[in-house]
Amino acid sequence: MPKAHVTFQDVGVTVTVPAGTRLIEISEKIGAGITYGCREGECCTCVTKIVSGDENLAAPSVLEAQVLKDNLVPSKHRLACQAQVLGGDVVVKPA
Repeated sequence: MPKAHVTFQDVGVTVTVPAGTRLIEISEKIGAGITYGCREGECCTCVTKIVSGDENLAAPSVLEAQVLKDNLVPSKHRLACQAQVLGGDVVVKPA
């Protein structure tokens, strides 16, 4: 199974995770500062800045894309509860 390396700038931690892992799951395990509400991609609480490696994330679902648009979220930001790491290196920072 492919692996990915995710770095959380707020806590200075890099972890190796299996492909398909959501950013919020990783954040919870290492104690990073991503807050969340619904975990369903509707509340927009878990907006996270993708500092680098956005090409290593799965494309936003229709729901995520709409929520980001409706809430005027800047580019290079994703919902941590929806963003899945596919491989490679990703660096994130709570928004």
